[in-house]
Amino acid sequence: MDFFDLCMALILVVMAVTAVGLVRRARQRRAAWASGLTAQARVVRAWTTARVVDNVPQRVQWHEYDFTTGDGRAVRFKESGGPRDRAKDDMVVIHYAAHEPDKATAGTPRPGAELTGTVVWLLLLTTAAGYVIHEWATLSHF
Repeated sequence: MDFFDLCMALILVVMAVTAVGLVRRARQRRAAWASGLTAQARVVRAWTTARVVDNVPQRVQWHEYDFTTGDGRAVRFKESGGPRDRAKDDMVVIHYAAHEPDKATAGTPRPGAELTGTVVWLLLLTTAAGYVIHEWATLSHF
């Protein structure tokens, strides 16, 4: 296997790992919303990360939350994509599943939007993977 084949395989692996991560997180959020279990959580930390993609800066808001489950377990979890005005020591309602309280979400229950977003991202990743495979096969003949 030469360097080109290794790079193409690595690109496909990254796409597959991304797809699995998207589906896993969507299932965790859906389970948290469907469980009906909620708790008051305190924002322990709030921060923003920045990255530049195609010369366009992107900011991602992160929050770390502390809460206690109904059976008295203390849980701390991190989540991206929350509102920018949520600050340290704010109190919010979170949703969690009893079997995975560390996979809780502070997001407002929107299972339809979650499903739509996941499907759109999976379609984009599938299309991109198809293009990579096509180019790999085409360029391998040279």
